[in-house]
Amino acid sequence: MSFSVLPQAVEPCIVRAHGGGGEMMGRLIREHILAALGNPTLDELTDGAVLSVDAPEIVLTTDSFVVQPLEFPGGDIGRLAVCGTVNDLAVMGGKPLGLSLALIVEEGFELGSLDRILRSIAVAAGEAAVEIVTGDTKVIERSGGGGLFITTAGVAARDRRADPSFSRIRAGDAVLVNGTLGDHGMAVMSVRNGLEFDTDIVSDAAPLNGLIFELIDAGVDIRFMRDATRGGLAGVLADITERTGLGIEIDDTRIPRNPTTHAAAEMLGFDLLSVANEGKVVLVVAADAARRCLSVMRKHRYGVYGACIGRLVPADIPLVELVTGAGGRRIVQRPYGEELPRIC
Repeated sequence: MSFSVLPQAVEPCIVRAHGGGGEMMGRLIREHILAALGNPTLDELTDGAVLSVDAPEIVLTTDSFVVQPLEFPGGDIGRLAVCGTVNDLAVMGGKPLGLSLALIVEEGFELGSLDRILRSIAVAAGEAAVEIVTGDTKVIERSGGGGLFITTAGVAARDRRADPSFSRIRAGDAVLVNGTLGDHGMAVMSVRNGLEFDTDIVSDAAPLNGLIFELIDAGVDIRFMRDATRGGLAGVLADITERTGLGIEIDDTRIPRNPTTHAAAEMLGFDLLSVANEGKVVLVVAADAARRCLSVMRKHRYGVYGACIGRLVPADIPLVELVTGAGGRRIVQRPYGEELPRIC
């Protein structure tokens, strides 16, 4: 009696030839990248994109993404790349005109995984009302770096009504955030550490240009805004105090937190105020504009848990102080280094 062993099905993978400029690269671009992201501009496959700009100023930004794992609860490296770039444009008052997308893929990376991430990029770009208009693809030898790295750049037309700047911040101004803190960082860390909770921790990765321009359209004068990514809320507030010479008092009882995210941070020894976010913006507005800002923000899906968490105060030494529910105070410091590596 003889037995035959059936070969196991092998998931199609990226090979070096996919980056060689020949037929295999052409098929990768046509059958995978354009199949997910195609549009009239990108489909031309020219060396760059020509964009029409009807604005006196443009905003340009670029970023690279190396998160591990590539897919996590609530998102993946592709959604992260789109949202991170769009948000960097939006907090500068920019309405995105187009994004570039450069993929660096390790040989052996499964095409099925690449397709999922490309579809995710398409969904996020659609939500942000922006297109991928140009890009590049490189294949490198397997190096244990995680399989895929993404670099994006974005161009936006700056809205004349938006003038966010450190120089416009004044003592007495209010500090607001649009929702719960630390969800992205702890979602990634919970997967890395194999933690299980009664409620899933989900990344907050989201494009915020819709929320920000609803505030601008409603006449809210935003004196300063920045997305709280690496360094979290603590990093943004430290930048404000350093650039303005003012102090900041934040009310611990008003800071929006997801209880499960908070529990995970405490379990792993992280200060939630320093944990990365990918769908949170810190806003500074005049005190008398805070109520209007909150009212508009809470009507948007990404601002439902928005809160006014503190204020700018005169200070001999510019510090960020957290005022506890019991009336105690502690200084909130900028993270010294990268507490959560490969988080975005």
